[in-house]
Amino acid sequence: MNNKTAGRCNFYNKAARHYWAQLNIVRSTHSTRHHSLPLLAQPSIVSWDASSFFGLQKLIIMAAVNGSSDLSSEMEVDAFRRLFPLRYHEYHLLKSVRPDARKLGSARDTTLALGAVASADGSALAKIGSTTMLAAIKMEVMTPTVECPDEGSIAIEFHMPPICSPLVRPGRPAEAAEVISKQLSDTIFSSGMIDLKELCLVGGKAAWMAYLDIYCLDADGALFDAALLSAVAAFSHLNIPVVSLNDDGRIVLVSEDNVRGKLEKEPVNKEKRKLKLNSPPFSLTCILHKNYILADPTAEEESIMETVVTVVLDSYYQLVSLYKPGGPVLAHTSVIQDCVALARRRVKELQNVLNEAISDMEVD
Repeated sequence: MNNKTAGRCNFYNKAARHYWAQLNIVRSTHSTRHHSLPLLAQPSIVSWDASSFFGLQKLIIMAAVNGSSDLSSEMEVDAFRRLFPLRYHEYHLLKSVRPDARKLGSARDTTLALGAVASADGSALAKIGSTTMLAAIKMEVMTPTVECPDEGSIAIEFHMPPICSPLVRPGRPAEAAEVISKQLSDTIFSSGMIDLKELCLVGGKAAWMAYLDIYCLDADGALFDAALLSAVAAFSHLNIPVVSLNDDGRIVLVSEDNVRGKLEKEPVNKEKRKLKLNSPPFSLTCILHKNYILADPTAEEESIMETVVTVVLDSYYQLVSLYKPGGPVLAHTSVIQDCVALARRRVKELQNVLNEAISDMEVD
């Protein structure tokens, strides 16, 4: 046995012993007074090589894919998933299925609830699988800029508090938060969803500033998709407040009691109004791994398979933006076309989800 072969066997020996130890830890942890899981004896293989070691992996994975109901097998699969996450997922990919039983091109269940924050002028709670976003909009009157005297403005901030993920530490801002904030701003402005002139109150004197804050409550992958969906839903729910000119010529908010009664000054806008949205954008994030395309990845999939592509389309299925922050897999033209095709199908789904949420809100 040469030094290279001996080194490989030594590696697999150590890995196999570590793996077997982890299995026994999991089994002992899940043992109960009424259901005891016996510890596993280490197999009598003196020298583990690649074939014997990966043969062990295959046996465990096949038990997972075939849906074994034995509790001990489930614990062993759980340990294998933590020790060898990439191989665990690749065995599922060979069967064109994912660990959560989704097809490769299928997105997770998506729900929307409008008006989630009573104190906000517009709000929405969006869930894609376990990924959860809360978006809230607060309107304030500002003086428009000299360059754009007849336009309002929008400020977008994305927040990732420590409750959203164990990877986010208290006191340390998450790196992804700033990136997603910039992505959201670029997407909303470049899509032309909002005509900023609709936010003008008095040309050159007063306009609306819309502060959009999005809080990530659970970060389980595809954060940008859920954040954009919550932002679009919050703007769909937005009610622009009634304002009036005071004696000093300044714009002031009008309370609901004053709206019902008689005002000394004629209000600038006589009733709360909706903001017209022009072809709202929606997005789909895909994972590229070898020859596979996985739509709407979970956080686990994103951490294992690092090549991400996000496609943003408007309501007319026109491309707004395409975002690929590096990764080892090259995005060839055919791959991009496949991602865009998946995104078009996803846009239809998200439009239906948004329309249902709006309908439910009108009924309530």
